[in-house]
Amino acid sequence: MNTISTVPDDTTNHAEPELFRGRTLSVSLTVKDLQKSLAWYRDVVGFTIDRKIEREGKLRAVALKAGDVQLSINQDDGAKGWNRVKGEGFSLRIITDQSVDEIAKRIKERGGTLDSEPADMPWGARIFRLRDPDGFKLTISSPHAG
Repeated sequence: MNTISTVPDDTTNHAEPELFRGRTLSVSLTVKDLQKSLAWYRDVVGFTIDRKIEREGKLRAVALKAGDVQLSINQDDGAKGWNRVKGEGFSLRIITDQSVDEIAKRIKERGGTLDSEPADMPWGARIFRLRDPDGFKLTISSPHAG
């Protein structure tokens, strides 16, 4: 005969913890060449500079904006090795109400290369993909259609 042991459910007398509710998400990326990455995000993709961070008279980081999207790029100091792989297994999805096709066209006109051309997805969004100079992957997406 099998015996089954049970653990009493003691959650009935406890209030549920408040669920995590984030308001925004900001991303910080460590890059090999801060000036090269700054030029790419600003001149190719179209981010604007929110502020520059200097230490000891040297540019160390730049905070960028595109609408409500915030992105910081930081100069790699080499402490973990100059050849460490960046951007693997990670993708940033930026949702916009603007025309995905027009944004892709502008990026290509400014010398950018797309990983994939704009395409309709089964879930209703239209997206394209690209990579920054360090290999960080970005997906530019229209909102989910319904």
